[in-house]
Amino acid sequence: MQPIRAGYKDHDVWEIPPNGQGIAALVALGILDGLDLPARRDDERGLHLQIEAMKLGFADAHRFVGDPRHVEVPTDALLDPAYHARRRALIHERALPPQAGDPASHGTVYLCAADGEGGMVSFIQSNYMGFGSGVVVPGTGVGLHNRGHNFTLEEGHPNELAPGRRPYHTIIPGFLTREDRAVGPFGVMGGFMQPQGHLQVVVNTLDYGMNPQEALDAPRWQWTGGLTVEVEHALPAQVARALQDRGHDVRVQLESGAFGRGQIIWRDDRGVLTGGSEGRTDGQVAAF
Repeated sequence: MQPIRAGYKDHDVWEIPPNGQGIAALVALGILDGLDLPARRDDERGLHLQIEAMKLGFADAHRFVGDPRHVEVPTDALLDPAYHARRRALIHERALPPQAGDPASHGTVYLCAADGEGGMVSFIQSNYMGFGSGVVVPGTGVGLHNRGHNFTLEEGHPNELAPGRRPYHTIIPGFLTREDRAVGPFGVMGGFMQPQGHLQVVVNTLDYGMNPQEALDAPRWQWTGGLTVEVEHALPAQVARALQDRGHDVRVQLESGAFGRGQIIWRDDRGVLTGGSEGRTDGQVAAF
């Protein structure tokens, strides 16, 4: 399986290809790459642009992603900068509702690792809703997933339920490079929050100069369908009201676990490794 990539701020962001949803994050970042974000991370205009780009990324993923062994997924076309420019033109000062599914969160484990010789791993595993199907392979203790839930019954859709097909799935370990050199692995767990978390930690790092822990700890938002955007209670109230004035249906979410859980390792030009682990759940940075 060859990973796919999109350029962002003189870096390359890498994701696994369809039938995964990493392409949603890459389309959104490709759209954002041609926009000037405000200098302040909590400027509502910058958050508005990120949300609108992410909605367009989801709209494309839910429309085109299926099992590439059975349907033609236009991956190259979706990652074409010219296509991103056309999609970018759809973003205005007011919130718009794209056609896409309703994002939600489920049970997944992400971790990343790096060694002193330059080896790096971005790893994610998930049995999905309720931590799987409840079916265990006899004599093994291995539980089976229930990702067939993400098929659609819409006739003719690329992700239509059919024998031997793999469904659209949400598990997407990420990786960042610059000039063909590894910067490091990253990931954010949480079902359909994952590409949204990927976009936010990449923007926090490359646009706002945050270190891995800062990039993870910053208040998050999550588009959940239509014009509805959930924001963490740590987001300043005036910023949430400003998003509301732009047409977003803003809802403050008191449960931080709904906004994903991630880890990051970055390597700087000197070869120094810096890590961050999600403060919204258990986990830590460890060095040996």
